[in-house]
Amino acid sequence: MNLVTPQTGQEGQKVKQVLVEQGIEADRQLYIGIVIDRALSTPVIMASEAGGMDIEKTAEKTPEKIIKTAVDPAAGFSGFHARKIAFGLNLSRDLIKQISGITAGLYKIFVEKNCSLIEINPLVITKTRILLALDAKINFDDDALFRHPDIKELFDADEQEPMELEAAKQNLNYIKLDGDVGCMVNGAGLAMATMDIIKIAGAEPANFLDVGGGASADQVENAFRILLSDRNVKVVLVNIFGGILRCDRVANGIVQAAEKTGLKLPMIVRLEGTNVEQARKILHQSGLSFEVAATFDDAAQKVAKCASAYKI
Repeated sequence: MNLVTPQTGQEGQKVKQVLVEQGIEADRQLYIGIVIDRALSTPVIMASEAGGMDIEKTAEKTPEKIIKTAVDPAAGFSGFHARKIAFGLNLSRDLIKQISGITAGLYKIFVEKNCSLIEINPLVITKTRILLALDAKINFDDDALFRHPDIKELFDADEQEPMELEAAKQNLNYIKLDGDVGCMVNGAGLAMATMDIIKIAGAEPANFLDVGGGASADQVENAFRILLSDRNVKVVLVNIFGGILRCDRVANGIVQAAEKTGLKLPMIVRLEGTNVEQARKILHQSGLSFEVAATFDDAAQKVAKCASAYKI
């Protein structure tokens, strides 16, 4: 979630507080942060001497520059975690106490505030031998915000993608991307696989919209409407595996949405699973213009062909 520091302005309106800081002369720039390592099922403290740049780039190009130490949630943070970070960053003795306090404070915030990520970048060593946080970032676990109403109040809708907000209101998951293929799927795993195979085929996804496992026909209709509201979308791919979410329910939602929006974009549909034959019958009898894909790869090839034809 995105945060601002609200203040009351004229006529009771909330305005954003702007902070002005003095310039700092730094000898070194460091990085320190904490994330959840899902493979280990523990928080992991990460640090690097390559501060001031994206940690993702450091991990990709020079992973040996990243120091990691896992913290057992049952045992909690201990001094040896801080010492490992300090020695890994090649800090002198006068800075070990400072880095220990900073690391302990980060871990305390991470646990107490149910964070999914917390980082200081850059953490600088000043000319006067002080460790100073010049910039920081905190991500909170949305599912834990009910424990922290004070944090929830800081949510700033103006910093969010409007279509993502609209999708959230409909209990849908929507992520805006830069391509021109609108993807409606069910399940995050299928969404990622769909985007990968589209890119392999030579096209670019404009988004992924996950309708989940229990969507109604109305929710599918809303999902379709949100997907089509993106003006970059030139081709629509519906890739659904019918398990809990039956294929016929998806088909009814697609027909409802197409009739209300006057769909004119090329649409490729791949449905497999529960009630798939009923779904195909609904689509064929709808009068909609669409292509049926037999396989995952077939769907990607058809999408890429349509996207390429549009660009020509």
